[in-house]
Amino acid sequence: MFAKILIANRGEIACRVITTARKMGIKTVAVYSDADARAPFVAMADEAVHIGPSPAAESYLVADKIIAACKQTGAEAVHPGYGFLSERTSFAEALAKEGIAFIGPPVGAIAAMGDKIESKKLAKEAGVNVVPGFVGEIEDTEHAVRISNEIGYPVMMKASAGGGGKGMRLAYSEADVREGFESVKREGLNSFGDDRVFIEKFILNPRHIEIQILGDQHGNILYLNERECSIQRRHQKVVEEAPSPFVTPKMRKAMGEQCVALARAVGYYSAGTVELIVSGADPTGESFYFLEMNTRLQVEHPVTEAITGIDLVEQMIRVAAGEKLAMTQDDIGIEGWAIENRVYAEDPYRGFLPSTGRLVHYQPPAAKFRQGPFASSEVERQESGVSTSLDTNGGGDKEGYIRLDDGVYEGGEVSRFYDPMIAKLITWAPTRDAAADLQIEALDKFRIKGLGHNVDFLSAIMQHPRFRSGELTTGFIAEEYPEGFHGAATSEEVKRLLAAVCAGNEFTLQSRARRISGQLDGDDGREGVKRATSEWLVKLGDERFEVTLGEGHAVVNGARVEGTCDWRPGMTQAEATDGKGLKLGLIVERQGNHWKVTTRGAAHTALVLPLRLARHESLMLEKVPPDLSRLLICPMPGMLVKLHVAEGETVQPGQPLATVEAMKMENILRAEKEGVIAKINAAEGESLAVDAVILELE
Repeated sequence: MFAKILIANRGEIACRVITTARKMGIKTVAVYSDADARAPFVAMADEAVHIGPSPAAESYLVADKIIAACKQTGAEAVHPGYGFLSERTSFAEALAKEGIAFIGPPVGAIAAMGDKIESKKLAKEAGVNVVPGFVGEIEDTEHAVRISNEIGYPVMMKASAGGGGKGMRLAYSEADVREGFESVKREGLNSFGDDRVFIEKFILNPRHIEIQILGDQHGNILYLNERECSIQRRHQKVVEEAPSPFVTPKMRKAMGEQCVALARAVGYYSAGTVELIVSGADPTGESFYFLEMNTRLQVEHPVTEAITGIDLVEQMIRVAAGEKLAMTQDDIGIEGWAIENRVYAEDPYRGFLPSTGRLVHYQPPAAKFRQGPFASSEVERQESGVSTSLDTNGGGDKEGYIRLDDGVYEGGEVSRFYDPMIAKLITWAPTRDAAADLQIEALDKFRIKGLGHNVDFLSAIMQHPRFRSGELTTGFIAEEYPEGFHGAATSEEVKRLLAAVCAGNEFTLQSRARRISGQLDGDDGREGVKRATSEWLVKLGDERFEVTLGEGHAVVNGARVEGTCDWRPGMTQAEATDGKGLKLGLIVERQGNHWKVTTRGAAHTALVLPLRLARHESLMLEKVPPDLSRLLICPMPGMLVKLHVAEGETVQPGQPLATVEAMKMENILRAEKEGVIAKINAAEGESLAVDAVILELE
């Protein structure tokens, strides 16, 4: 076994690998860029080596610097994590030349599966179902149009070397192909150094299901069940779960055996994932097709670990050291259900725009496991600088648990240089509904300030009837939130409880202020002392609630609400119950004369007034936002890649105006209405700040 390994990655996956290595008694080396000098993974590792400036191209993507760090520290092997150099054949070859082990698959397998065009040919030869499409070089846009017309719309255009949702466009018509083909080529070239594109048929009611593969260097290859990854936004996974609510035992066996056959055909060992596109329109479950193989650890690997009890990182290390797998296919079972939500630095209330900046506050929910299925010791977590909270959800493992994989810290920065993921929240429970309920409860306990995040959106998905039914497709988000996200739906019972909470909080604040000023003393019975009112009007959004506070209860619009709230002045988190089983985790903020309370995937703003004053309607006026539709405003920090129009040009609604690249993704900004371009304020290649005015319409 290795004595020391180097992790050629950063963030939560670096923390994850270090945790397992530490459990195995293996010393670890971290490498870090300028941006990550104070990151938790650097503190967790036994040694750390600085490898350059913040841009990945000058640090984490420079193989020579990684190898130099191995030589400097005596690291015998490298775990690449995912992204960066994890699927670069040149990196694995360079390590081999230096006698350094690569904790991953053989070079030949990486090369064979890294090219989407070649991998489809190999999959077909291995007897794996493949999607109808064009496998070969596409010359230009006209050639792409001819191919798409032959296959039949809709079609998907993909960068051959793509991944992570980059370099992909869905085309429903010839016009879509003409508009998107060159953009796909550019994204492929910019992100992967390869502008080749292939085109395939888009499957109706598609579900994204993947099979986890694990093999050793002695010819043993297993499949560790499936993961459902259908809930995606712009082809980037958001929610993953294991097992899939769609897959039957017969289907699981058929998919698993085909994927093992493919792995065997390329001499695969280590952990890997075969991604499949499955037609949800086929109730037989037989319409599944090879999509691609990721020759590395997946972001969503924790859900597989949760239902199998197998530490995939440990197995990767043991396989790289030449050990045989200690289990057989018959040993692989499924226990319970696991769900993973990716907490991203993005603002779902503003069209999911990337959000970078400092984590002014970062308080995740209490977790039983930090970075892996086997909890590290309390001392280790304290030394790492990562939260030490430990919680079995009140019922122990058999009822469910929370696992948190993150690599950020309060006061740290989510940089524009890297992936915007803040954390991965994983819950396990005996049933799917229980795992989802545990997600809702845990998401309510996240406190993130300083940048936008998608916690509310994730909670909304967990509560959504369609998610609960398991009727998922890769179009779930686009279909269920066509006008964008504006907060989760809120039930009437939740609204009544929130109205009571806000009235109670206001009563508490006013009572406290009067006690401090000597106007109120509820104990000495002095006459003439003015008490805080117990009758309030709460304006919650557009709805009004008349609230009368009593002892241990409130009357809200005539309905009695039993329950409690543990909020006190100065607290930002609280818990409220209604006495009937409803329990809400609350993020509470006082903003001017309003309360902002966030719970169950929605942020609620409440104006609370004494009932006797509420009749003055002027106190309830809201500001009307200005009309900015004549301005094209940059919605995120990024670079202006292309201007599609010129001054004086007439444009129509929906017409592309500009393309902005952010987080390695191209975003096409379109006209909201008809107009004439009056002025262009930015040039191609220019870096833009959020809310910068790109152009103006007459």
